[in-house]
Amino acid sequence: PSYRPSFRVHWSLSLLGALGCLGVMFLINAIATVGAAIIVLGIYLWLQRRELQTTWGDVRRGMWMALISQGIFQVEQEDPKNWRPHILVLSGAPQKRWSLIELADGFSHNRSLMTVSSVLPSGSRDLKQQLKLEKTIRDYIQKRGVKALVRVVSADDPFDGAVRLVETYGLGPLVPNTVVMGDSEQPERREGFCNAIAEIHASRRNVVIFHENQQQGFGFRRSIDVWWGGMQSNGSLMLLLAYLLRTDINWRNARIYLKLVVADQAAAAAAKDNLNTFSQSLRIDVIPKVIVAEGRSFDEILNSSSRNADLIFLGMAQPSAKFIKYYEQLQNRVTDLPSAVFVLAAPDFAFGEVLTE
Repeated sequence: PSYRPSFRVHWSLSLLGALGCLGVMFLINAIATVGAAIIVLGIYLWLQRRELQTTWGDVRRGMWMALISQGIFQVEQEDPKNWRPHILVLSGAPQKRWSLIELADGFSHNRSLMTVSSVLPSGSRDLKQQLKLEKTIRDYIQKRGVKALVRVVSADDPFDGAVRLVETYGLGPLVPNTVVMGDSEQPERREGFCNAIAEIHASRRNVVIFHENQQQGFGFRRSIDVWWGGMQSNGSLMLLLAYLLRTDINWRNARIYLKLVVADQAAAAAAKDNLNTFSQSLRIDVIPKVIVAEGRSFDEILNSSSRNADLIFLGMAQPSAKFIKYYEQLQNRVTDLPSAVFVLAAPDFAFGEVLTE
């Protein structure tokens, strides 16, 4: 995400270059060109049929294992310039919460590690049955065009199981840095849900919660509202996630609206200049919007301004003693609005550098 060139080359130029190379090959020696193509195609089809099978197994698997074992020791502490969201999706049954996996896939684009996980009640399945269920889930998501690892665990409490999974899942430095989970609207489970958020945040992971509007879903996928509060971690991470989502093919026509609320008209002019200057420096195509409160509460402004959006990004406060009450208010804030994403950035990570450097 930190690599965002300020200029773009149209795909037609690449196609023209490829056709030009092919044309030059025919001009040099048409017979040799056709012969080379037939030989290469023949070798490819032969290898596909044999699948590199030998008496000691699949050669490719050995090669990949050697690369992985060498690479795992070369991966150092995460650098902002190389940051990507390696995602752990706490999805439960994928068939019932496919939109959650779809959102996470929009963030990853098959360019980062993504794991789809489920926490089952203790004793509901033995280890052999869990492995079989993992394969069933893996086959299901692959059929729907999503590349992801799958992990199924069991626990007495689903939130305790989710926290334990976050704490233990991974290999060396390759651990999920972003946890994506669905919202829990059952009042009797809210305390456990909020405690899980606090634990995951304390483990230095980003927390992304999807509050889905069941009737609307992702709407027309053309409008993304990011409610901006500054370059603090939440704001930077929200903008990065919105940018990643818009580069997904399903969101390619979406516009990102960067919205900032100011108290009065006196502050609006300076805020507009600052927001315009900032948005131009991002190398992200965003539409800045400054909204004057004029005595209205933020909830009123949010309801009137984002009612026609397809997706809304809102930052979350860090967990505290009154976090349960705060989270209830956050849920009530978006009750009658389109689908929303609540974002809580991991502490002490410079997401601003990913945006601006």
